[in-house]
Amino acid sequence: MALLNFRTREKPNPSRPPVNRDLEALLHGYSIEVMPRTAEKVDNFRDLLPAGTRVYIAHIEGTPIADMVATARRLTDEGFAPMPHFPARIIADRAMLRDWTARYAGEAGVDQALVIAGGVGTPHGDYDSAMQLLETGEFDRAGFTRLHVAGHPEGNRDIDPDGGRANVDAALRWKQKFSDTTDAQMAIATQFAFDAAPIIKWADALREAGITLPIHIGIAGPAKLQTLIKFAIACGVGPSMKVLQKRARDVTKLLVPYEPTEVVSALAAHKAANPDFGVEHVHFFPLGGIKANAQWAIDNGGAAGTPANTRETA
Repeated sequence: MALLNFRTREKPNPSRPPVNRDLEALLHGYSIEVMPRTAEKVDNFRDLLPAGTRVYIAHIEGTPIADMVATARRLTDEGFAPMPHFPARIIADRAMLRDWTARYAGEAGVDQALVIAGGVGTPHGDYDSAMQLLETGEFDRAGFTRLHVAGHPEGNRDIDPDGGRANVDAALRWKQKFSDTTDAQMAIATQFAFDAAPIIKWADALREAGITLPIHIGIAGPAKLQTLIKFAIACGVGPSMKVLQKRARDVTKLLVPYEPTEVVSALAAHKAANPDFGVEHVHFFPLGGIKANAQWAIDNGGAAGTPANTRETA
C-alpha cells in the first residue's frame, strides 16, 4: 500500500466567497498579539494560526516576567515565533533588561522583540523611551535578530500633546538611523486604524522623508462595535474613528460585529497597484478574541490564513 501523502492547504468550503488574491498576498506572514492570560484560553495555537506566525506577547504592567517567558516558550514549542514587548517605562534598570533578554533567549528561544515606551505615565526606573532601551546594546548582546518599533499613522497625543507629529516623526528618524548600526532587522509595527486613506498618506510621507523601515500595519480584528470604540478611545485612534462613528449611526449594523475586510482590502489593492508601498505585512490586534480574528483570516485569506493543523489527504 502506498503511503498517504499529506500536505497543508486550505480545505474547500463552498460557503466562503472567492478569495481576494490581493488580500491573500497582503495577509501572507501576518502577525497577531496575545497576552499570557488570553493565551491560556487557547488549547492549541496550531488549530488557529499558520505555521511560523509571529505572535507578539503584550507585556501589561504587573505581569510577572515568568508568565511572559512561559507564554513565549509555549509558542516556540508549538512552532511559532514569539515577539515579546519590552516596554521601557516598566523596566527598572539595565540589570532587569539584561535579565529579561537572557531569560527570553535562554528559556524560550526568543530572538525578536517589540521595543516600545509603554503606556505607563511615570517610568518605574531608568528608561522613558524605546530609544533608550535600544541604545543599551542589550538586544544585540543577547543575539536578537529582529527588533520592531512603534509607529502611529494618526499621531499619538501621549507623545505629541498638541496633536501634531513632531515628536513621533523625530523618533522614527532616530530609529531609521539606528537601524544602520544594529545587526538586527528592523520594522515599524503600528497602532491600529480603521481607514486606508490616512494609512496610505502616512506611509507615503515616511518614504518621502527617507524613513524606509518596513511597515507592519496594525489592524483591529473582528469585534463588537462597543469594544472597538472603547479601545480606540483608550489608544488615541485619530480621524479613522469616523468609520466606527458612521457604523454606530447605522442601526442595522449595531449588533453585527465589525470586521476589517474593507480596510485590509483597500490596503491590499493599493499594494498591488503600488508594489513599492511601504506596508509589507498586517499585524492584528485581536480585540474581539484571537479565535474570532483567526477565523476571519481563515475565511478571507486563502492560503495565507490556513492553520498549521489543517491537513487533507492528496
